[in-house]
Amino acid sequence: PGGAAKSVEEARAIAARIGFPVLVRPSYVLGGRAMEIVYNGEELMEYMRSAVQVTPEYPVLVDKYLFGKEVEVDAIADGEEVLIPGIMEHIERAGVHSGDSIAVYPPQWLSREVQDSVVDYTCRLARALHVRGLLNVQYVLHNGRVYVLEVNPRASRTVPYLSKITGVPMVNLATRVILGRSLRELGYRGGLHPGTGYIGVKAPVFSFGKLLDVDVTLGPEMKSTGEVMGIDRDYAMALYKACVAAGYGMPRKGVVLATVADRDKEEAVPIVRGFAELGYEIWATAGTAHALSRAGVPVRRVNKLHEGSPHIVDFIRRRRIHLVINTLTRGRAPEREGFQIRRAAVEYGVPCLTSLDTARVLLQVMCRIRRGGNPILAPLQEIVP
Repeated sequence: PGGAAKSVEEARAIAARIGFPVLVRPSYVLGGRAMEIVYNGEELMEYMRSAVQVTPEYPVLVDKYLFGKEVEVDAIADGEEVLIPGIMEHIERAGVHSGDSIAVYPPQWLSREVQDSVVDYTCRLARALHVRGLLNVQYVLHNGRVYVLEVNPRASRTVPYLSKITGVPMVNLATRVILGRSLRELGYRGGLHPGTGYIGVKAPVFSFGKLLDVDVTLGPEMKSTGEVMGIDRDYAMALYKACVAAGYGMPRKGVVLATVADRDKEEAVPIVRGFAELGYEIWATAGTAHALSRAGVPVRRVNKLHEGSPHIVDFIRRRRIHLVINTLTRGRAPEREGFQIRRAAVEYGVPCLTSLDTARVLLQVMCRIRRGGNPILAPLQEIVP
C-alpha cells in the first residue's frame, strides 16, 4: 500500500490511511537518495520540512514499510525458460539498501517453501515482462509471505558474486541469449541451479573516514563504496573472510558501548549479553544501561553529551571504547547527539554498528573464532570450477 503526495497534507493523509511505519522518498531519485523510514507523524513532518521539496511537479512517494527479511535473485531469461543461478539472503532486514547489506548464498534461514515461492515468482515475472537477458528481483519475507519489492530488467551489482560462487558465467550467457540463443542451446535448463557446497558472503565496504559529515547509519539510502566476498564451506568462516576483506576491525577484547533506541532495547539485550559473555566490558547510556541491568547484564552507565563530561565522545577520543552499537533515535542532522557519536567513532577508527542484525552476525563470527577452527584457504579456481 502507498501513494504519491503532492503536498504535506496529502503525505499525512496517506500515512494515516496505510499506517506507520512508512517509507518516504522523492519520486525522482536513484540509489535510495533521501529515502527514509519514519515511524510517526512527527518524524514524517520533519522529513517533509527538511529532506525534500514537495510540489505537484515533484511528488513524494509514501509506501507501507514491511518489517521483514530481504531476499534477492539474479536470473537469466530467454523468453521461455528462466535460469536462477542462486538466491541471496540479506542479513540486515528490509529497509537497509541492498548495496549496504551483508548477503549470503545459498540462503541459511529460508524454508524450502519460501525458496520455491521465490523461484516461482521470478519465473512468472520474467515471462510476463518478456525479459530476454538478465533481471534482478528483490523480495521481502513478511509474516511468512513473500512480497515483491522491485523488478529490474538489467544486470545488478550481485551478478559478479553469484557468477563466481556458482560457476555460472551469467554475463556471457545473458549476452548470448539477447543475441537469440536459448538457455538449452547453451547447455543450461530453467529453474534454480544446483548448489556448489560452498557458502559465499557478500559484505559492503564503506569510506566514512574519507567522507566528512556523512552519517554512518544504515538505511534505504546507499552509502557503500564497494563490496567484497568471502567463500568457505562454513557460514561463520565465510562471513569472517568477508569481514576481514571489507576492513571490519573487530576488537578481540575491550569495551563495547551500547546506546540504542527505545524500540530496539528488547532486541539488543541478548546481543549485548553475548558480547559480555565473550569477556567484553559493557558500557551504556542511561536508558540502555537500565534495560541491560534489569536483564542481568553487568553494565557501566556513561553520560550522553548533554549530561556533561566525561561523556561518550570524550571516551571515544581517549580510545577507551573499542566498539559502538548505536541505533538511530531521531533524525540525522549534524547537531544530533547520535550523529556526533557515530562520526566520532568513524574519525577515531572505532567500529560502529548501526544495525542490530549486523551486530548479531558479527557476534556469531567472534564466537566461532573463539571456538577455534581454520578457514579454507584456496584460490577461487579450486573452489568453483
